[in-house]
Amino acid sequence: MPRMTKDDDPEAYIEAFERTAIQTGLDQSQWGHQLGVLVIDQAQAAYRALSREEAQDYEAVKVAILYRLEISPESHRQAFLAQKSKEARRPQGLLQSLRDSLQKWLPAGKFDRVVVLDQILLEQFLWDLEEDTQKWVQRHQLQTSEEVLCLAAAFTNSEKERGSGRGLRTPKENLVQEGERRSGPKRGSPKGVVCYRCERMGHISQRL
Repeated sequence: MPRMTKDDDPEAYIEAFERTAIQTGLDQSQWGHQLGVLVIDQAQAAYRALSREEAQDYEAVKVAILYRLEISPESHRQAFLAQKSKEARRPQGLLQSLRDSLQKWLPAGKFDRVVVLDQILLEQFLWDLEEDTQKWVQRHQLQTSEEVLCLAAAFTNSEKERGSGRGLRTPKENLVQEGERRSGPKRGSPKGVVCYRCERMGHISQRL
């Protein structure tokens, strides 16, 4: 397995290491040493700070590395609840990012109430959406994060099409359009009309 680089996500790298170790049949007593050799910078410093006995315990090595890098359930909780940047608030990427943080904060193996977790995800997803998208979605009584994602994505796409007149209309816009259809075009002052009484343009005298 290639050595870790500065661009690697530490948790993803460790997960990849574990999969590789299983696939290659590496003796688990060697996992700690092999991981310590492959990691870099602060992660390797954490490994080197362990005693010889601890360095032979893979779980101890893994915990020490993640602790040094400040990666823990608490850090994932903070990432889940933190205000997201504008670039990170696109519906598809946002939901996946929240899902990843939630699963690392509350591992699925410890919880069997999927609906409860989805409601937590749904609440935070709504909170982090762009304001206009959030307002649109909240007009609908949706029950799951996937339902909200579908509607949010549709709204986001429609915003790009507004210039062509094909975007989604809000209920207010629909009411305005319906009112205009029923009442017909607004009437302004008559153009090119001369009053037969004062002989000035722009109005018509009422006959008595």
